[in-house]
Amino acid sequence: MPPTNPARRRALTDAAIALLASSGVHGLTHRAVEKEADLPPGTASNYFRDRETLLVAAAERVVELHHTDTGQATDQATDQPATLDDLLTESLFTAATTLRDRYLAIFELQLESVRRPALASALAGLGDAAVRITAGQHDKLGLTLPRETIPTLIALYGGALFTLVTAPPETVNRDTVQALVRTILDGCASPEEKI
Repeated sequence: MPPTNPARRRALTDAAIALLASSGVHGLTHRAVEKEADLPPGTASNYFRDRETLLVAAAERVVELHHTDTGQATDQATDQPATLDDLLTESLFTAATTLRDRYLAIFELQLESVRRPALASALAGLGDAAVRITAGQHDKLGLTLPRETIPTLIALYGGALFTLVTAPPETVNRDTVQALVRTILDGCASPEEKI
């Protein structure tokens, strides 16, 4: 039975997330996690018996952090009314800058989950929650975007986020993000090309 020290477990999974962002999935080892977390050798294997268990734990922690941040963002957004353009711009900019490492880790985990069903299961909550939370945010803000377009909006947001977090950080700025958001919301066609 693994140890029950929640603070140490969080330290290990947070270190795993940092390593996924900096070194990719192939750089994630028990020894590397212990070094990143500044914990003694053998600590990670006491909590996570093998590499897949470590990956799943990192995914569960990333989902937990994501839900916490999304809930806080929802509360802040409803306190300060804004347009969908403004909300998406702020959300995407924060994700691509302040939370860049977390999203690099998420993308690493998502790619690895194609080959690991247990990891895919741990990450499944991200997509399901994204639709539910986005719909709830739109309702609280009185936005009129049709409910059936929300999964498409989330897919486009995810593609834009992938592009931003894999670009050199110094190239990501609010104007670039806002231009992406406007294209997502308006489409690529010029007004005269739209039917």
